[in-house]
Amino acid sequence: MRSVISRGLSWLAALLIGGVYGVAATIAHSYTLGPVPVGMILGAIACAALLIALRTLTGDRWAALAAGFGMMALILLISQRGPGGSVVVPNTPLGNIWMYVAAGIVVLVVMWPDLSKVRRLSASAAAAGDRHSRAS
Repeated sequence: MRSVISRGLSWLAALLIGGVYGVAATIAHSYTLGPVPVGMILGAIACAALLIALRTLTGDRWAALAAGFGMMALILLISQRGPGGSVVVPNTPLGNIWMYVAAGIVVLVVMWPDLSKVRRLSASAAAAGDRHSRAS
């Protein structure tokens, strides 16, 4: 029971942290230095780093999915026209690219195959081969 509660709380924390990263990166995405979209590059790196860290440290695809859901939900929320008429993500090529980049990062990190099982299987196969060669 305690494991279920701690896992649920960790997913909730991941959801909230993902939302914070999504908002920060969305606000910064439109900063350009000449023709280079520096804000989008740094925002994409930050969001990807968060998702990769969650996936790696927790070993749980669902924690990364929760953070990605928080990111995308708040990106979509602040992309709408506000009560005062302001828009954080305008309907420009840069704004549209940011939406697809953020979604692509979430999908890529969450859907990346779990290679730890492959490593364990290859290590056990190598150990079995080692034992077989010693027995001969």
